[in-house]
Amino acid sequence: MFVRTRFAPSPTGYLHVGGLRTALYAYLFAKQHQGTFILRIEDTDQSRKVEGATEKLIDALEWAGVEFDEGPGKEGVYGPYIQSQRLPIYHEHVKQLVDQGKAYHCFCTPERLERLKAEGGTMYDRHCRNISMDEARRRVSAGEPNVIRMKIPDDGELQFHDEVRGDVSIAFSTIDDQVLLKSDGFPTYHLAVVVDDHTMAVSHVIRGEEWLPSTPKHILLYQYFGWEKPKFAHLPLLLNPDKSKLSKRQGDVAVEDYRAKGYLKDALVNFVAFLGWNPGDEREIFSMEELVKEFSIERVGKAGAVFNIEKLNWMNQQHIKLQSESKLLPLIKPLLKLKGWDSFSDEYLQQVIGLMKERVVVTDDFVTSCPYFYEDPLSYDETSRAKNWKPETTGYIAKLIERLQTLVLFDAASVETALRTTADEFQVGAGKLIHPMRLAVSGAANGPSLFHMAEVLGRERVVRRIQKALEMLR
Repeated sequence: MFVRTRFAPSPTGYLHVGGLRTALYAYLFAKQHQGTFILRIEDTDQSRKVEGATEKLIDALEWAGVEFDEGPGKEGVYGPYIQSQRLPIYHEHVKQLVDQGKAYHCFCTPERLERLKAEGGTMYDRHCRNISMDEARRRVSAGEPNVIRMKIPDDGELQFHDEVRGDVSIAFSTIDDQVLLKSDGFPTYHLAVVVDDHTMAVSHVIRGEEWLPSTPKHILLYQYFGWEKPKFAHLPLLLNPDKSKLSKRQGDVAVEDYRAKGYLKDALVNFVAFLGWNPGDEREIFSMEELVKEFSIERVGKAGAVFNIEKLNWMNQQHIKLQSESKLLPLIKPLLKLKGWDSFSDEYLQQVIGLMKERVVVTDDFVTSCPYFYEDPLSYDETSRAKNWKPETTGYIAKLIERLQTLVLFDAASVETALRTTADEFQVGAGKLIHPMRLAVSGAANGPSLFHMAEVLGRERVVRRIQKALEMLR
């Protein structure tokens, strides 16, 4: 099967997770069929353009591993891939439509259109549709501002097949005479997307559900130009937990936000892939390579997909567990540097990662949830102190220090033996020493295995911290 897909975002500032899903699905479909994935920047609405946004989009896609084959900086024979650089192409094609009587010049002023809307008009009233071609040319030559609209048939309906929705039928009476070329000479989305998809040989248009009502206009343009239309697949909406449309008002929606918060790219891609698609069995954790192999448009659902942050957190935990310490290390070192904790050896940090990776949700947790690996406790958990540090605790801990100082090997097993031997000597349960020792060493009430934590910290740090706690907590 010949496959060329595209992702065509507007450069408005950041990559929305919904945009990432669209790009991901188009990428997976192309790669599965040994096809080509294109990035095209749709910047014809110059009022929404944000400086530097294209570079941010490309960076976010590359971070996620959704790498395009053709696009800005990767020019192919179908370029340029930025719409504002393609204006002569659109002008040529819209002139063809006007000459064939399939589009017309509209001279209605913004004030008239606003008045029409205020009077309850939901569509353009076709006021300029029957102006003769000669009169239209004369008014254009005279410099009168105008737009170009496409002619929609007066009656009938347009039927098409959508790869997700199935057969769709939309009456022409519900479709506006769409503006194709604005008065500033820039095309609207509707003209540009059809011309670009055809001239870039796009075989499958995979995009969000919000474009479904516009699809008849696009198919009609394919018919007007005499072109074969691509296959369409409209993806379900992304929803907040309350079933409203996913928006920034209710939380983070930018890929950059999740990247900054310490989510792994593999986890975010895995999570986004499941927002509308599933493999048909119980499997939930996938690598990009596995997604390429398993993905299919046929298994994309119609119903809106809920963006569940708890599910993303769980997936991120699973992916962290699957990563080696050496793979996680480069992600964590910059975070430590920001805190001024950049003097530790890679070997030490990998031991910390190995001990903590079963307990963290995001990579930031390797820093924020266990500061005791990087500095002595600055305070002690008050609840644990009240519950676990009794007057008699001082004697137990003092004896434990003696044993820890004389250990030949300072590893987890030896530390555990020393603690349990001390507890037996005082005829108390091991918990009477475990909780106070954890408090002394970490300042916290909970954490990873105490004995393994002691091994990673080493004898010098552990003994020093316990001695300090004896002074501070007596």
